[in-house]
Amino acid sequence: MTRQGAKALVLVAAIALAGCQPLYENHGYVPPADQLAGVQVGKTTRDELDGMIGRPSSSGVLAGSGWYYVQSRWRTYGAFAPKEVDRQVVAISFDGKGVVSDVARYGLDHGEVVTLSRRVTESNIKGIGIVRQLMGSFGRISPDQALGHNDK
Repeated sequence: MTRQGAKALVLVAAIALAGCQPLYENHGYVPPADQLAGVQVGKTTRDELDGMIGRPSSSGVLAGSGWYYVQSRWRTYGAFAPKEVDRQVVAISFDGKGVVSDVARYGLDHGEVVTLSRRVTESNIKGIGIVRQLMGSFGRISPDQALGHNDK
């Protein structure tokens, strides 16, 4: 093997090994434990919390229901689909007066895959042209209905 052939082989091996290394991506933000330690259930208000740890990017569906901090870590390995390897969710609930009523932390092991329903109505006229639709209506309408003569 020539010297250039050996260099090419080493280069190809290095590229192949680099392609097999997993890539990690982090998404979202969860406040660190030391910041959450300052949150006192029953005492800390929503405004105080905003100054302590900041507002999250997600909040409850109902106004004032809670704040949710979400962070996830994804691993991509080669040509395989990305896989979530870690997830942290901090849920902070408030009472009616805007005072913290609960602080909960959830991990990936607490998660559950939820299939969302799209609720889309499918059309039952696929593949039928407009002329065929109109021709199909003639047998269902009587001449009296078409002329507006309703004796009833």
